[in-house]
Amino acid sequence: MDRITATKTARLADDCHKIFSLTKEIKDAISKTRREEFVPAGFRHNAYKLDALPLSSAQWISSPLTVAKMTHYLEPQGADRVLEVGCGSGYQAAVLSHLFRGVFTIERIESLMIQAKNKFKKLGIHNIHTRTDDGQNGWVQYAPYDRILFSATAKEIPQKLFEQLSDGGILVAPMQKGTKQIITRFRKSGDSLTEEELEECDFVPVLDGVQK
Repeated sequence: MDRITATKTARLADDCHKIFSLTKEIKDAISKTRREEFVPAGFRHNAYKLDALPLSSAQWISSPLTVAKMTHYLEPQGADRVLEVGCGSGYQAAVLSHLFRGVFTIERIESLMIQAKNKFKKLGIHNIHTRTDDGQNGWVQYAPYDRILFSATAKEIPQKLFEQLSDGGILVAPMQKGTKQIITRFRKSGDSLTEEELEECDFVPVLDGVQK
């Protein structure tokens, strides 16, 4: 990363930290991730602002502050493997790649997944595993996961995803509750789940099936 970009990413991490207190590890992960690589060319000048930006296929790249919060709520410290449902631009997965040994990310829109894969390759990120599929199925082949993150709003979490979460694991998802979306954290202990509502949010909805 060149010095100008390093300055921009460090400032972005600081801007997030001023609003929402981050651990050193998460701050460093944001500092090491070149957000401009993940935004459409026409929006590069806005890459280091705290704004969500439009992608193709009616999708959005979340605001860096939202990415920082979702990462924080996952409690990555001490966890090894994370499954992300909804890769989108790939920016969230890239941030997670600095905090987890293995990142497994699923995207239902094939064109977005191809673009994200190319970005990971260009940036030399080798610990992200990608799949085009309906993320609500999870990725049973590599289960169990210490953490699962939804990057889209769900009405409910499919049981099969809780089955792919390791004992003691955490799943974080924006949940549709009436007219509101609430970031919700689930903790798995044996056969039981505890649920904790964290804050209101605004994400695109989880959709069924795969879009070629």
